[in-house]
Amino acid sequence: MSEVQSPTAQNAASPPPSPTEEVRSGLEGVLAFATEIAEPDKAGSALRYRGVDIENLVGAVPYEQVWGLLVDGHFKPGLPPAEPHTLTVRSGDPRVDVQAALAMLAPEWGFGQLIDISDEEARDNLARASVMALSFVAQSARGAGQPPVAQAEVDKGSTIPERFLIRWRGEADPSHVKAIDAYWVSAAEHGMNASTFTARIVASTGADCAAALSSAVGALSGPLHGGAPSRVLKMLDEVERSGDAERWVSEALDRGERLMGFGHRIYRAEDPRARVLRRTCRELGSPRFEVAEALEQAALAELHARKPDRVLATNVEFWSAVVLDLAEVPPDLFTSLFTCARVAGWSAHILEQKREGKLIRPTARYVGPGPRSIEEVD
Repeated sequence: MSEVQSPTAQNAASPPPSPTEEVRSGLEGVLAFATEIAEPDKAGSALRYRGVDIENLVGAVPYEQVWGLLVDGHFKPGLPPAEPHTLTVRSGDPRVDVQAALAMLAPEWGFGQLIDISDEEARDNLARASVMALSFVAQSARGAGQPPVAQAEVDKGSTIPERFLIRWRGEADPSHVKAIDAYWVSAAEHGMNASTFTARIVASTGADCAAALSSAVGALSGPLHGGAPSRVLKMLDEVERSGDAERWVSEALDRGERLMGFGHRIYRAEDPRARVLRRTCRELGSPRFEVAEALEQAALAELHARKPDRVLATNVEFWSAVVLDLAEVPPDLFTSLFTCARVAGWSAHILEQKREGKLIRPTARYVGPGPRSIEEVD
């Protein structure tokens, strides 16, 4: 099938890459987009959503309004409550349930393809689908054997995180609401990562909003993008059992093990998201705060001693694990909670890509065999 762009977006074909042109594996350092959505400050240890530092957002602006900031550029109206809609996909894996259920929203709700609808309609579709992703996670996490929570109970929640917890558990502990809200705000957007790039690629084809969001959920499922925080808890458990964080870190590194939650491809200083989540854990009285802080300090000291030329500061995964553990989120749901947070950034990028109106079509350099006959093939 041919690749077609809208008439207004067609451009002259780019020349093929020269044989000497550098191929950057993983697109490392390749500048692909100009965006107004977020600014990870590499050197300044800051993350700003449309110019607003997340340190000023966490604990002050609820997640649903941060969704509005990222997508619309202003806090209100933000993300609306989820519509009553039963999760019909029950695979036993919340990530699979959410990815499949999101894709099904387009035919169920009549979503048009991005190439055929207005920006206003696309924004409405993204809002409806985003909050349904949260609802689907809660319904899947509740389990097939549990009766659904009555909508009247869910409606008692005053914020989106509170409604999420009620839909999942039938109740919402205030400290858990604050922990999840802080996590969702800090993880709502982070520039051109694998899942966001995937969402933009699908959006660039003119597909519907639900398809673009569903594709991003699939990209997030890999352990190299969305699964690391659950592995931090294993380290905390082992340090608690040993009672000596410094010795545990030293012995783990001697064995060649990797310390999860340290170092980042973007930041050359402490990940600002780690800083705000550490603050949240301290304020909410996390029962694991002391052991987490001891492990963090021991790891930073030992990593610096062994690799003084490399910047290996704490990243978001470390304190994400602690804050989600505080909210009593089981490790197998960590990636799905990440999905709930990141629908904000995905939605903003999908809408931005729609407005750009150009198919994403990078070039590859062929390095395989030269022309040959059928007989030459083994």
